[in-house]
Amino acid sequence: MKIVQITAGAGGRICGSCLHDNALVRALRARGRDAILVPAYVPTTTDEENVAEPRIVCGGVNVWLQEHVPLFRHTPWWIDRLLDGRGLLAWLSSRTSETKPADLGGLTVSTLAGEAGHQSKEVEKLARWLAVDVKPDVVHLSNALLVGLARHVKKATGAKIVCSLSGEDVFIEQIPEPHYGEIRRLLRERSHDVDHFVALNRFFAGFMAEYLNAPAEKISVVRHGVDLAGFPAGPPDLAARRAARRGRYVIGSLARLCPEKGLDQAIRAVSTLAVSHDVELIAAGATSGAEAAYLAECRRLAADLGMADRFTWLGQVDRPGKLRLLERCDVFAMPTAHPEAKGLPVIEAMAGGVPVVAPDHGTFPELLSGEAGLLHAPNDPADLARALRAVLDDSARAMALGAAGHARVRDYHTFATMAAGHEAVYEAVTSPAETGSGSRAPSR
Repeated sequence: MKIVQITAGAGGRICGSCLHDNALVRALRARGRDAILVPAYVPTTTDEENVAEPRIVCGGVNVWLQEHVPLFRHTPWWIDRLLDGRGLLAWLSSRTSETKPADLGGLTVSTLAGEAGHQSKEVEKLARWLAVDVKPDVVHLSNALLVGLARHVKKATGAKIVCSLSGEDVFIEQIPEPHYGEIRRLLRERSHDVDHFVALNRFFAGFMAEYLNAPAEKISVVRHGVDLAGFPAGPPDLAARRAARRGRYVIGSLARLCPEKGLDQAIRAVSTLAVSHDVELIAAGATSGAEAAYLAECRRLAADLGMADRFTWLGQVDRPGKLRLLERCDVFAMPTAHPEAKGLPVIEAMAGGVPVVAPDHGTFPELLSGEAGLLHAPNDPADLARALRAVLDDSARAMALGAAGHARVRDYHTFATMAAGHEAVYEAVTSPAETGSGSRAPSR
């Protein structure tokens, strides 16, 4: 079985979808599957071995020009190839870092229209390359914003189309009318071209079934899997960790820099704890020019609350930097303002044996399962401080939570479990007995 994963690159920024898709292809290959990872728009960035193909489909320069300059909808393909160079696409990424979702409404409508949109030439090029050179059995799209590709790719290749669900609503809900309504309509229409969807948790599977108006049996749940290399083989001794730094507590956080991930809430909560505890906040994550003002706001907030010397922002970190951050933590916090669809950093914290405090919404109740951490009221820094204090003040409880998370990842969130779950989906959609039956692929 030939599997092609098409993932929307984020240029020089690490995003959860790039991490997940890259990890999935690595895991499938480790099990002997014929799988490739193909970036769309711009190159992918990951903190692990990047297995993406050098070819970039639907290159971002061509996509943008075809949207805004009608002439480029008709240029010869050889001219387009000149605009698909990796260097040029990397430059485009750096120049568009300040672009906000509200600015991309028209382009999103057009790409969702697929072969009927302004980027029809890019859709045709992709479909022809897949049909002639790759010959896939399954084409796996990284998120629902790529479903405009499904109809023509399926027609050209005969492949089954699988699509991950990856928190698309956060982007879509920031787009105003008149484009918002058309985007929602096209998503529902074009989702019919997808044979099966995959969500990382039951929460988002249920949410997107309604959002896309898709039958529940068309969505399977396959949990994200972590490459455990570099993570501790056993739960760490959190008390010894704290004693080594003379009793100071460290709250860690790792997420893309944006208001939706709640860094400001973490700062407020830690400032409350600092009244009675020797504590600091160390945070890291992918950054973009669009969020520079938010980072400045967080720094001002820390200064105003008297904890400028207790807040460290590391920016985007590589894998060794991420592991070092987790090794420094007494507890990990990810106070997302919006219900989280993936929660990959929480899974990594659990893999490191670090107890987690997270909001009681989105994927977190399911990820923690009442064992690996504590939940707090969403968008409530005071309740976040309460939950953090409950962990910090009870070393035995902290050790138990960390150990439970460490074990839970090894039971449910490994490369092997992630790959096996997706293999079951692929085999179900390509099985002659299942074709056209609408039967549900297995959930893991």
